[in-house]
Amino acid sequence: MCGINGIVSPDLSCQDISRHLDQMNGILRHRGPDNQQKVVHFVCGQTVGLGFVRLSILDLETGMQPIHCGVDDTSILCNGQIYNFIELKKMIKSEPFVTKGDVEVALHLYRIKGIDFLSYLNGMYAGAILDPRHNRLLLFRDRFGIKPLYYLINKKDFLFSSEIKPLISGSGICPEMNSHRLATYFTYRYIPGNKTMFKGIRRVPPGSFLEYDLTSGKHRVKRYWDYRLDAVDRNITLDDAADRFYDLFSDSVKIRLRSDVEVGSLISGGIDSSAVSSQAAIHQPAIRLFSIAFEEDKYNELDYVKNFLTANPAKFNSAKLNSQFCRKNHLKFLPEIVRSLEEPISLGTLLPTDMVCKMAAKQVKVVLTGEGADEIFAGYRKFMIESAASQFTNLSEKKQNELIILFPELKSYLVQRKNDPADRYIQNEALFASGEILKLTGRKLPLDLFSKDSRPFLAGNEDPVNQAIAFETRFRLPDYVVLRLDRLSMRHSLEARTPLLDYRLAEFAATLPVNLKVNLESVREKFICSHSYLKYNILDNVSAYRRKQPFTIPMADWLADPESLPDFLQEILLGDVIHRQGILNPEYARSLVGQISTRGIGPETLVSVADQVFSIIIFTLWYQEFFS
Repeated sequence: MCGINGIVSPDLSCQDISRHLDQMNGILRHRGPDNQQKVVHFVCGQTVGLGFVRLSILDLETGMQPIHCGVDDTSILCNGQIYNFIELKKMIKSEPFVTKGDVEVALHLYRIKGIDFLSYLNGMYAGAILDPRHNRLLLFRDRFGIKPLYYLINKKDFLFSSEIKPLISGSGICPEMNSHRLATYFTYRYIPGNKTMFKGIRRVPPGSFLEYDLTSGKHRVKRYWDYRLDAVDRNITLDDAADRFYDLFSDSVKIRLRSDVEVGSLISGGIDSSAVSSQAAIHQPAIRLFSIAFEEDKYNELDYVKNFLTANPAKFNSAKLNSQFCRKNHLKFLPEIVRSLEEPISLGTLLPTDMVCKMAAKQVKVVLTGEGADEIFAGYRKFMIESAASQFTNLSEKKQNELIILFPELKSYLVQRKNDPADRYIQNEALFASGEILKLTGRKLPLDLFSKDSRPFLAGNEDPVNQAIAFETRFRLPDYVVLRLDRLSMRHSLEARTPLLDYRLAEFAATLPVNLKVNLESVREKFICSHSYLKYNILDNVSAYRRKQPFTIPMADWLADPESLPDFLQEILLGDVIHRQGILNPEYARSLVGQISTRGIGPETLVSVADQVFSIIIFTLWYQEFFS
C-alpha cells in the first residue's frame, strides 16, 4: 500500500519536477512512511516525473517502485495490491522480472497484452504506466475505485496523485471551490461522479483508464469494465447459489491474506465483518480483531462481537479482540479527519472508522474489512423498500399490510416513487429537499446531479432493485464507502482490504435473481450471504440472521446540546463562523441547530435534523481547512 505522484511538463526542468515530486511525496508520507522514490524521464519532448511513497507489505526487499523494464523502457507505479499476482505470474514467467511482488506482474502483462491487461487483475489498485514505445502515460483504476486517483491539467502541465493536496502543492495553483457541486453535496452528503469539490481536479473513474498522449498533450478517459446487472440466471437454486458464493468468498479472503506482514481484521458485529473475520481465522487462528464500542446502548455492538466469538470457540480460541469506546469528546478529531478526507463527506461512520483504524495501526499494517456486501448484495433497508414497492400491486392484501407495518415509510414512497431509476436514487438518498438546499445555499439543484460520463451502465431490462444497485455501486460505493475507508485507514498508514468487493463475487451477484438478494418472504436483505454463511458454518444461526445495524455515531444525542461540544463546534453552530465564510445561510443553519431532537432517533434513522446539521459542520470545517 502506497501513494503515487506524477508530473508531465513540456516546460519544467528536471530539477523543477524533482523538487515538486519531493513536495508531493512529503505530503503523501502517511500513505508510505517506510520509503520514498522519484525518477525523471525525458520522453517526446516532455519531462515526466514519477514519485512514490511506500508502505512495505509485500516483497519487502525488492518491491520498491517505480519498477522499470529495460527491454522497452516501460515503467510502472501502483498504489494497492494485485491479489492474484501469483497465478498471473505463471502466464508470463519468461519475462525479465527484477522483483518478487505483485506490481511488476502488471507491468509485464501490460507489455504483452496492452491495455487489455486490466481485465486480468484482481485487486485494489490505482496506477500509472509510462510507455515510451507508444508515447503515452496510462493511468488506471480498479473496477470499484477502491484505491483513489486524481488528476489536474494546469496550463500545459499534467499532474496526477493518490490524493488532492499533492496536486495543489505540485501545481502551485490557488485552490478554488467547485460551487456548482455545492447543492450536490447537500443532497448526498458526498460528491458523486468524476468531478470533485475542487475546481479543475477530477477523479479517474472506477473501472476506467486515462490515456495521456505525450506527443499532443491530449488525453482520453475510457471505461474498461462495466458492472452489468441485465443478465440474470433465473434457474439457479438457493443451494447452488450458496455453494458458488462460498467458493468465491473463501478464495477472496484467502488471496487477501497474502502478505509479508501480519494481517488483522476489523469486526463491527454485523454479518459481513464477522464472516470475513471468521473465514480469515481458518487460515490465521491467532488473528487480531479490532472493534469500536459506544456507551449509548442502541449504538453499541460490542456485546454482539463478544457473543459471536464465544459462540465459535473452535475458530476464535486464539484470536485477540481489541476494542475501544467512541465517545462524544472524540468529536475533537473532526478537523483532522476532514483534513485527511480532503473531500466533504458527512456520514456518522467517519469517527468510528477513524478510531478503529488508528487502534489497528498500532499493532498491524494490514486489516480485512466487510465493506462492499451491502452495495452488491443489496444489504440496505432502501433495497427492501424498492423491492416491496416494485412488487406491491402484485402482492396479496395480507402481504401488503405486513410490509407497510414493517416499513412505515413504504406508504409515502409508493405515492412519491419516481419512474426514472436515477430520480428514484436521488429520492432515496436526499439529505435535504431541493427547497431546503435553496434556503441553505441560495442555489437550486443542478440539472446534472448525475453527469452522463459517470452514470452506471443500464440496458433497460434490469429489475428496479438492480437498477438501484447499479447507481449504488457507481456512486456511493466508490465516492463515499471506499473513499472514506481508504483515507481514514491510510491516514494511519494502515492498508484495508475488502474481500467482499472481489470483482468475481460482484459479477456473480449480478447474475442472481433479486429474491436471492432481498427476500420479501423472509424479509431479509443479503439473503444469499446469510444462507451461505450459515450453510458453511462461517456464522452461527444467531449471527447469520442478525438484523443490520448501521455503523454510526449517536449524532442526535451528541449534537442536541451544542454548548457541551468542543469550542470549534460551538463556534460553528452558535458563533459567526458560517457568517464569516459567506457560503451558507447562517440563520437557516442556526434554526436547524435548534430543531435537533433525539425523540425516535436511532442508528437505523437515515435522515434527521442532526444529520443535516452534521453535514453543515463537515462542510464548514472543510471550507475552513482548504479556503479560509
